Amino acid sequence: MNALKRLRDKYVIWHANSIDFPDFNSSIIVRKKVIFSGRVQKVGFRLELFTLAKRLKLSGWVKNLEDGSVEAELQGEVSKVDFLIKSMKSLKRASVRECDVINIPISKTGKDFAIVK
Repeated sequence: MNALKRLRDKYVIWHANSIDFPDFNSSIIVRKKVIFSGRVQKVGFRLELFTLAKRLKLSGWVKNLEDGSVEAELQGEVSKVDFLIKSMKSLKRASVRECDVINIPISKTGKDFAIVK
């Protein structure tokens, strides 16, 4: 099983690094809490979100929830945060049925992005 997970993770990282980004206009900084529901666990969803967030220079975190959903807090330019959310909703190997987005206060600490276990 470990070999399959490593193979999947390599594919996920390759896929996330192969996505072409549009030219982003400079925009305001926001922080959003997002909960993705559907088939979003055991498909590399957190790793894809993490890799894209790092490429987009966003801060925050992503974690699995016990109910099978994935929760993330994303902070950065609104155009980049919105692009990431849209990308994750259209991910083919996952099936996002619902995506709840809540604006939350901007965090002054933490400039990095993490996967919370």
